[in-house]
Amino acid sequence: MTVHGKPHQFSRVLSPASMGLKEEKITQLQVYWHDILSGSNPSAIRVAAAPQTNTSPTGFGALVMIDDPLTEGPEMSSKIVGRAQGFYSSASQSEVGLLMAMNFAFMDGKYNGSTVTILGRNTVFSKEREMPVIGGSGVFRFARGFAKVRTHKFDPTTGDATVVYNIYVYHY
Repeated sequence: MTVHGKPHQFSRVLSPASMGLKEEKITQLQVYWHDILSGSNPSAIRVAAAPQTNTSPTGFGALVMIDDPLTEGPEMSSKIVGRAQGFYSSASQSEVGLLMAMNFAFMDGKYNGSTVTILGRNTVFSKEREMPVIGGSGVFRFARGFAKVRTHKFDPTTGDATVVYNIYVYHY
């Protein structure tokens, strides 16, 4: 297409080297995700719910925003290496199955300022779950991969949970 005598294109093909990208590698990360619904400073807050949510055994229709700490170890006293920021929603009428959309925003070491984006289904009462890594930023630019997820601790009275995320990420 030509406009005012100048050709216009909305796309072009680039080589990875032209963007400073080197050899692709795989990184394995293990972090503990602390979803805290109780207390005076919760990291997860229900922001919406369908009227039927109160009668649904799965919480179907609930939407929860999160800013959950990510730590090196399973205790909250462990070193915080980042935050899981995003939301989860109860998306199943037959089991506790969440749709999760989160950025793991790292705040420590060589990953400081970088993110990994996870978007997927989490059937929380399954022993082990798997969710896709769909992107990232910083060190994890062009990321793709998956997260293996396992509940470490769950308090049914408060709803608080500690979950271990083993994340396998391809990136440049």
